Amino acid sequence: MYVITIDTGTTNTRVSVWKDDGIIAQSFQAVGVRDTAISGSKDTLMNAVKAAIDDAMKQANISYHDPLILLSSGMITSNVGLYELAHQIAPAGVAELAQGMVKVDMPEVAEQPIWFVPGVRNNTELVTAENVEAMDIMRGEETEVIGVIQSLDLQGPALIILPGSHSKFVRIDAENRITGCVTTIGGELLDVITQNTILASSLQHGFADEIDEGALLEGSRTCQKVGLSRSCFSVRILDMFAHQSKNEKANFLLGAVLSSDISAIKNSDALNITSDMTIVIGGKKILKEAFATLINDDAFFTGEIRVIEDNPKPLSGLGILELARFKQLL
Repeated sequence: MYVITIDTGTTNTRVSVWKDDGIIAQSFQAVGVRDTAISGSKDTLMNAVKAAIDDAMKQANISYHDPLILLSSGMITSNVGLYELAHQIAPAGVAELAQGMVKVDMPEVAEQPIWFVPGVRNNTELVTAENVEAMDIMRGEETEVIGVIQSLDLQGPALIILPGSHSKFVRIDAENRITGCVTTIGGELLDVITQNTILASSLQHGFADEIDEGALLEGSRTCQKVGLSRSCFSVRILDMFAHQSKNEKANFLLGAVLSSDISAIKNSDALNITSDMTIVIGGKKILKEAFATLINDDAFFTGEIRVIEDNPKPLSGLGILELARFKQLL
């Protein structure tokens, strides 16, 4: 059987065709749920998902006459996606997520039904300004977490770090269920500071090319001492008076921004982690290395640190396949 996985985020849609747990075709559309939010219409997203599916199937030389199944996750199940699904309430693992999957006929997108995977939200019923920090949500990362657990043969409890524009920090319990998550805009913040502030010239509008451990740790320690705003301006001071390289300054800023994420990990009511907890770090190479360096340097963390090796197979795809197998769809 062929498996077609659809992963729609805020700005992009990726479709993969799988055969025997390997990817045989992929397609990409630079369209996500942001397009729906801006236009108020789902037509653009609907057409993009259909185009990506059709293109991937053409590459794989398959048709709807072949045995296949369509599986979808991510922001596609939000109120600005194609089919809104309520979040599963944590704790949620493979069993709960598989049970929450819904099959939907959507002939304007595909000639066969599409299975949708729900997101997960923290178990905080009445959200107020006093307890808002304990509440968080995810759509798409739940399949990545299942993919991490499956590919690493991971046994919780553990904290899984998934850096990105919006970084996710996800705790799993001893039964490998998601018990809570924390989201930061660390990646987006780094981009905005680098490209659209007075620091842009100091950084030559560029990010760190490689990890400079000394500069990274100095940025982190400065942020811990005087806060993020002051640490950011220190990049300009370094540019004017210390004559550091662009990479050193970019590492200083990276350390400062990620330091606030480390603080969130240690102090968030949504996670309540212990210092000896296993930590698994995914994402792009430089962000993986940065988080690993900062966590290794922090005396609070005493547990094992595992860095996920680069894998051509997307974690979200591996996770959604695991859910489909549990649900006996494959």
